[in-house]
Amino acid sequence: MRFVAFERSKQGTGASRRLRNAGKAPGIVYGGAAAPQLIELDHNALWQALKKEAFHSSVLTMELGGQASQVLLRDVQVHPYRQQVLHVDFQRVSARQKITMKVPLHYSGEEESTAVKIDKCLVNHILTELEVSCLPADLPESIPVDLSGLEKGSTITLAEITLPQGVEAVLRGHTAEDTVLVSVVIPAAEEAEAAEGETAPAAGATPAAPAADAAKK
Repeated sequence: MRFVAFERSKQGTGASRRLRNAGKAPGIVYGGAAAPQLIELDHNALWQALKKEAFHSSVLTMELGGQASQVLLRDVQVHPYRQQVLHVDFQRVSARQKITMKVPLHYSGEEESTAVKIDKCLVNHILTELEVSCLPADLPESIPVDLSGLEKGSTITLAEITLPQGVEAVLRGHTAEDTVLVSVVIPAAEEAEAAEGETAPAAGATPAAPAADAAKK
């Protein structure tokens, strides 16, 4: 995705407020060999871009002062109740240096699985995004996960899916085997029936005599 940014020279609370009143959003771009640079963007164009998943999870092309550079969106500050961006941060990236980014997981096929179609189970998406490390050119916009093979009581871990070539998961103390992406939840009604079956007396069983009657004998 491409977007246009403009240089800004003034900073501070007052300058940022005037920018917002003029329909602009203040920001900064940093990283790489160049010094951090103050920028401003058209607020409406930025607001529409922020609605797109790819703007948050892919390498972006920023046009600034007639030159294009590759950047990542790193932080967005939004007004607590207005549809207004207060500030936005971008990071420059190098084609030869690996980056770390959170990428959305796109699940599909669960409606065709036996867990949902036959056993009427619920599918719990435990993770909705995955932190990965890769070169900018290898960064995927999303990672597909096929759930059509789900069965009652099953789970899917990171070890069971194939990441795109050149992409590695950032696990931070965990392993791929213990990183659960999806779990199948048995319907509450079925769990209640199973619990009743465990506590009910066996058919034909004689109720135990009360303690007082046992003492008299």
